[in-house]
Amino acid sequence: MKIPAIQYMALLTVLAFLGCNSTKVNQTVTLNETTPVNAGAATARSTANEATKMEAPGSMPPKEFNGAFTDATKIRSIMEFLASDALEGRDTGSAGIEQAANFIENGFKENGLRPYFSGYKDTLTNMADVTAFNVVGYLEGQDENLKKEFVIIGAHYDHIGLIAEEAGDAIANGANDNATGTTTVIELARYFGSKNNNKRSILFTLFTAEEKGLLGSQHLAQRLQEKGLDLYVMLNFEMVGVPMQGKDYLLYLTGYENSNLAEVSNAYAKSKFAGFLPKAKEFNLFKRSDNYPFHEQFNVPSQTYSTFDFTNYDYYHKVDDEVSEMDFEHMANVVNRAIPVMEGIINAPVREVNYN
Repeated sequence: MKIPAIQYMALLTVLAFLGCNSTKVNQTVTLNETTPVNAGAATARSTANEATKMEAPGSMPPKEFNGAFTDATKIRSIMEFLASDALEGRDTGSAGIEQAANFIENGFKENGLRPYFSGYKDTLTNMADVTAFNVVGYLEGQDENLKKEFVIIGAHYDHIGLIAEEAGDAIANGANDNATGTTTVIELARYFGSKNNNKRSILFTLFTAEEKGLLGSQHLAQRLQEKGLDLYVMLNFEMVGVPMQGKDYLLYLTGYENSNLAEVSNAYAKSKFAGFLPKAKEFNLFKRSDNYPFHEQFNVPSQTYSTFDFTNYDYYHKVDDEVSEMDFEHMANVVNRAIPVMEGIINAPVREVNYN
């Protein structure tokens, strides 16, 4: 999510840890009645040599599950590929982001998602200098009438690539920003692909060029609007790799006061899943992530869930935004607690989520 330069300088004064000219969406959600305890550094940082040798997993984690759908091990296996040094920060148009796109596409195929267009990769028409594409997977709804309505579940999978070297490292891996949101969408796609119980149709969308100014989501929102898509709600995930501290909700929701999405989310979660973060409103984060182009094109509830709260992560747009800084137990909680929320919204007999 992007912040204008004048606001960004004010943020630097207050929050010295931010090191670049834009900021991501803040959202908070609570699991049950307790905030997950940060597990700390979940894994030692891979050396550049080890990361270079890394290959994409052959498939997504298997579909079987007991109790909770996903776990820290499954989350980690996806994250260690998406945020590896081998992908060199997933800059739009790079070889690294193409590897990430191929991984996402293979996962969609293996979990029963179909292309919505002629293929899973949707090439942007608003970038002239490089070839860039979103990755879009489609699950048709199972209800004869409700399947005409669509829910979009999305995140951006690009990052900023190579930046100024620090201590011999020039790769901005983008673990929290936004391999975490990408991993969340991948796991939700795996869940719904295995259950095949969605009454409404779902588009799982991984956007490129968010870091270039929301170009991927702008392209897709315009294309779907021109196609006449009946969009019910757009649910976006951004920077969910570490828990918020001192909050009684798990995630915060951008544009919190604009709709009843938090209320609906909490009802399906049976807990304080989504809350209000004042900083998100102060910096107008509602307009700074991939939810916003869908708001502009469709004027339907289009909002972002996040756990980056301006105080709990020091490595935004830095080379230290590494997998080693992520809390995989927390991330698994986000996915597992999001499932009944997504399922409830997708399968409700009427459109419960509305702008105020």
